[in-house]
Amino acid sequence: MVVRHILIIDDEDDIREVAALSLEAVAGWKVSTAKSGAEGIILAPQLLPDAILMDVMMPGMDGPTAYRAMREVPAIAHVPVILLTAKVQAQDQRRFADLGVAAVLFKPFDPLLLAKQISNALGWVD
Repeated sequence: MVVRHILIIDDEDDIREVAALSLEAVAGWKVSTAKSGAEGIILAPQLLPDAILMDVMMPGMDGPTAYRAMREVPAIAHVPVILLTAKVQAQDQRRFADLGVAAVLFKPFDPLLLAKQISNALGWVD
């Protein structure tokens, strides 16, 4: 079994904790967390995660802005980013897809299915 490393970037403590516990317990993955897009941009090159799960709506720097900044950092430009959002309207989904993110997952998410959703979105087969 491959142990994946996921960086979760979300300003909400509860979301970070539930997602981290879910991915650790259900999939056995290693999880790191950041409280903001800016913190994620600093941590990601140090951690070199297999993927990043990032909230769209965060104060200061939102997910799309952080994503664009990450594409400019050579060490992490290749790391797939999955956006996590409560916005389910078609125009929002198109805007996120146009960014070039790997996938968009919706809040609220099912903690028991989160690892499978991430694996499916990224084509990971263990």
